[in-house]
Amino acid sequence: MAFEDLAPLAVGAAAPDFTLVNAHGEPVTLSEVVASRPAVLVFVPAAFTATCTGEYCELRDNISLFEDAHVQLLGISVDPKSALRVWGEQEGLDFPLLSDFWPHGEVARAYGVFLEERGVATRATFVVDGSMTIRAAFVNAPGEARPLAAYREALARLAA
Repeated sequence: MAFEDLAPLAVGAAAPDFTLVNAHGEPVTLSEVVASRPAVLVFVPAAFTATCTGEYCELRDNISLFEDAHVQLLGISVDPKSALRVWGEQEGLDFPLLSDFWPHGEVARAYGVFLEERGVATRATFVVDGSMTIRAAFVNAPGEARPLAAYREALARLAA
């Protein structure tokens, strides 16, 4: 499926629950996370690539934006947990990195953002509230970084 053929979940849709392992092999379940605070799911195509690293480092450098809004930032890619662990350590990423490695891209597919021909998720962000409802969503092509302003707007919608 090409980028223009994707059908990402829309604002107001029910967010599919999932359990993925983090970079340290610990399970993280979305419904358990949002029981205490909303979550921002940030899908990227692949660890160690320039655009993905740039995006996650920008989020790292602006983590107070998410902390001040009382939301949990969750990075998601199809990379194995060991790769995410090394990447997170190298870049000082201080938010959970979740592995959608196996079944390969299952969570990205559930959110409508898996690029079959490339075997990766596109750049997609979903803000999920405590009722497991998508409150904000934005999706970019694989090579197009998301601006920090889009996160600010999404968090403002959550607070409204």
